[in-house]
Amino acid sequence: MSDQQRTEPAKTADDRTSLTAFLDHQRETLAWKCAGLSAEQLKRKAVPTSGLTLLGLVRHAVEVERSWFRLVLNGERLTSYWPRTADGEFGEFHVADADVDEAFAAWRAACEDSRSAADAFNSLDDTVEFRSETISLRYILTHMIEEYARHNGHADLLREAIDGATGE
Repeated sequence: MSDQQRTEPAKTADDRTSLTAFLDHQRETLAWKCAGLSAEQLKRKAVPTSGLTLLGLVRHAVEVERSWFRLVLNGERLTSYWPRTADGEFGEFHVADADVDEAFAAWRAACEDSRSAADAFNSLDDTVEFRSETISLRYILTHMIEEYARHNGHADLLREAIDGATGE
């Protein structure tokens, strides 16, 4: 796997530039971990003890992007892109019949919507009220970096189990 598909964050930048660059780097890392795989490979449960798949992680990223930036930050009323199953499980992780192109298009659109939502705020310290909590743009960006970094660790293991590819 080549690092050419990812942009390294600047080593000297202001807080907002650093946070948004690191979030984009994490987004690019997820795309990198999925690059070059077939639909079947993206849907493969590659670790016997887990139901996680790379495509499930991409679809989960759609839901997380939408919930933090559109629901929490913008106050939009949303329904899940992939609703919970009848037994209450997150629908985004059920990928057997999932459309890979649809999932990646939804993810790219969600990332663009998220960037636009963040750009509309003047300061990292700007806040919104959500479910009786005050939440800053800084918190959301930091949380999203953590969310992607954690799941990119999963993606590392899944990718290696699928085709042996490793990297960072």
